[in-house]
Amino acid sequence: MTTMRYWQALNRALDAEMAEDDAVLLLGEDVGLYGGTYRVSEGLLAKYGEWRVRDTPISENSFTGLGVGAAMLGLRPVVEIMTINFALLAMDAIVNMAAKIPFMSGGQFPMPLTVRMPGGVARQLGAQHSQRLEAMFLGVPGLRIVVPATPQDAYWQLRQAIRSDDPILVLEHELLYFTEGEVDENLPAPPLHQAICRRAGTDLTCISYSRMVSVAEAAAEQLAKDGIAMEIIDLRSLNPVDWDRCMHSVEKTHRALILAEDPRFGGVSGELTATLQERCFYWLDAPIGRLAGLDIPTPFNGALEAASIPRVADVVTAAKALLSPDKER
Repeated sequence: MTTMRYWQALNRALDAEMAEDDAVLLLGEDVGLYGGTYRVSEGLLAKYGEWRVRDTPISENSFTGLGVGAAMLGLRPVVEIMTINFALLAMDAIVNMAAKIPFMSGGQFPMPLTVRMPGGVARQLGAQHSQRLEAMFLGVPGLRIVVPATPQDAYWQLRQAIRSDDPILVLEHELLYFTEGEVDENLPAPPLHQAICRRAGTDLTCISYSRMVSVAEAAAEQLAKDGIAMEIIDLRSLNPVDWDRCMHSVEKTHRALILAEDPRFGGVSGELTATLQERCFYWLDAPIGRLAGLDIPTPFNGALEAASIPRVADVVTAAKALLSPDKER
């Protein structure tokens, strides 16, 4: 068991997979000589050389397409797109190539492609660099999406993604890179897309993912002081979703709060709410609550930026409202 930062866990995962399999290679802007924008590929160029750690031009669709081609030929490329905002420039390669080729070829061409993308509201990066675009990819059959919230999950899920024969997007929140946690490299990994209960509770269920899990945990601590036990389910995966784990929790607590950072309208929280409402309707003692980002471009101003996404106090308020069904919400 070792305490390490989130970025170090990703680095260890890459190193381990590259050491075990010569077919694993890394592509992206500044992944080589610079060691990655968030240090995730630090030291890998010196260890594995330019053939397997490739610095690319600023041309996301081109090098992501290169990754697709490499995967078709039997390699296991890991493509780093510097920020999810730049994935908009690689949508053709991701959506029309990576997600479709295994299906259109009748399985003749697997797609062992991993695409890593930092994202989320960080610290005053402006509207064009603070987007949460996971909902865009949810509507693309053929893609799988994982959202590790801890260093341990970052380590496990990246290694599992690289070993998979499916195209997998690994979405990493920029504010998680320098968070610390314990990582046991010998601990058996849970299934790649299995949700985890981060905190047990009996009064309501909070379902979340990525950085919002830590926001939920902080809110749960405050709620506990008022005698409210909030259970926290970390989805870990957005496609597929572990509905069974979510349903089991809601069946126990009879109330659910969906917590997401992306915009409320057309966002992930809407899909989660709709499906859970269908599957858990007769267990619910109150309508499912939904807390998400505001439907505005992210402000640059620090105070406005912080107010544009859910905060701990918002979660506490929403949770208490769910427990008071007669109160106007």
